[in-house]
Amino acid sequence: MVVLEGGHTDHKSVSNAMQMNRLGNEEPETNMHDQIALTDVMGGEVSNSCNFNFFFGYICSLYYIKYAGKHEDMTLEDIYGKDGDFDEEDDSDWEPVEKHITIATWFCVNCTLVNVDDAIYCHICGEHKESGILRHGFLASSLHEADSVMNKSLERNGKSEASCSQSMAPHKQTVVGFDERMLLHSEVEKKSHPHPERPDRLRAISASLATAGIFPGRCHPILAREITREELLMVHSNENIQSVELTSQCVASYFTPDTYANKDSALAARLAAGLCADLASAIYSGRAKNGFALVRPPGHHAGVKQAMGFCLHNNAAVAASAAQAAGAKKVLILDWDVHHGNGTQEIYEQNKTVLYISLHRHEGGKFYPGTGAAHEVGSMGGEGYCVNVPWSRGGVSDNDYIFAFEHIVLPIAHEFAPDFTIISAGFDAARGDPLGCCDVTPAGYAQMTKMLTSLSRGKLLVILEGGYNLRSISSSATAVIKVLLGETPESMLENVVPSKSGLRTVLDVLKIQNNFWPNLGPIFSDLQSRWGSYAIPEIKKKKNRRFMVPIWWKMGRKKFLHHTLSEQIRINSRKRIKSSLWL
Repeated sequence: MVVLEGGHTDHKSVSNAMQMNRLGNEEPETNMHDQIALTDVMGGEVSNSCNFNFFFGYICSLYYIKYAGKHEDMTLEDIYGKDGDFDEEDDSDWEPVEKHITIATWFCVNCTLVNVDDAIYCHICGEHKESGILRHGFLASSLHEADSVMNKSLERNGKSEASCSQSMAPHKQTVVGFDERMLLHSEVEKKSHPHPERPDRLRAISASLATAGIFPGRCHPILAREITREELLMVHSNENIQSVELTSQCVASYFTPDTYANKDSALAARLAAGLCADLASAIYSGRAKNGFALVRPPGHHAGVKQAMGFCLHNNAAVAASAAQAAGAKKVLILDWDVHHGNGTQEIYEQNKTVLYISLHRHEGGKFYPGTGAAHEVGSMGGEGYCVNVPWSRGGVSDNDYIFAFEHIVLPIAHEFAPDFTIISAGFDAARGDPLGCCDVTPAGYAQMTKMLTSLSRGKLLVILEGGYNLRSISSSATAVIKVLLGETPESMLENVVPSKSGLRTVLDVLKIQNNFWPNLGPIFSDLQSRWGSYAIPEIKKKKNRRFMVPIWWKMGRKKFLHHTLSEQIRINSRKRIKSSLWL
């Protein structure tokens, strides 16, 4: 259902948000009482949020105590009418001031978090107030203004790469799908905090690619078209299609408190889906080597009927359908977005021709959207074709992801033997992301991409999903596209050692999926023999509460009985003496 008006955000919920941890290699302890949902802040996906203006409330409270709290029962006329008996200070030059003041602030272009106007650098991510990230992407310095960021060596490198691309055959090209009309999708209603899913996400990535000479340059563009209704009906119901289309008649509308639309959103969603469909068709047919869909709005939360989680149409599902229409019999969708792609799972959970594998934060269902537990394996004949790797905490790093790829993703994928591979590439598990709060690096994303190129004869399509730190998503996306172009990742992790929680998750998934993929049996046994003892959760010893007995019991039962009997004998003897005297 389309909601025509979205609720305003309470400033108190913003000032109560947590400060983002600077994650290291050690496992952070997660306190769920210290977490808030982004829906409480500005209507977004649930996250381990970052505290970005907790001190504003303190500043405002000091102002209130000094000015507003003094003589709060008096009106302005009362103050003028008094003869000064309430204030000993000389107020001859006093002028009335407004009771409420506005603190000048600015929102970081990189992470959207709020800063006081006097600050030059974002106090969370360190980005310069006048950052050039939208002009030059992550290659712009985070410490200088926009006009002082260009590096001559980068310019020369970009020119050389662009000149080499002209000699490449078209069918050997890496294809990028992008259309500026997708930037028209934005939140109309001005809230207390910018929405994280914003047009600047595409601007930062495209600026990074342009500065590096990758696109335009080494990659081939593809013309955008709007997806047709018939193509959408392959994955969505009429309810989804009609509700998205209806938004084109509204200036501003909301599917959920965090999923906005304006009059151009339906067009942007159709263009994104159309680009993904055409990229899939071109790659599978051999007209392109591989491709990257630089699209928005994202799609993996959009299910059969509903739009949710910033997503309107499911781009990955549309691409899988297009690949199958082009002749692919089996399609793999690998989703490394930090949030579970509940929409993609819903669409294909009963389908044996599409294998869906997702690695995501789950935390026992407490992390958005709450789905994607390891026991969710598919249904109605599709059991085993949904594989969920649900991390139990934040701060998950390259080691855990690569370890899961080596022991779960690749063994199952090779057994499935897909004809076409799609990556739902959300970069919100990247280091520095304000929603994901994990620790995956560009090198980690590059290595995962390299590992997947061994599947389906290299027929690979990467589709942008989430990711809300501009520096993180642009550097990560650039690293992935370089792998698509044939470059070897700068660093490759070998003999990785997972965290204890990551190992437990991998073993849990292997134990469940072994019922459907027998080739996992030896892997499960090997990991148990090597690291099984580390996977056992530490059980905190509880102190046995001793039963508190009465003090008389400590004296011993015999002593108590002796005392009782002696007292009773003494009382009885006194009674006999009294009775004899009375007689």
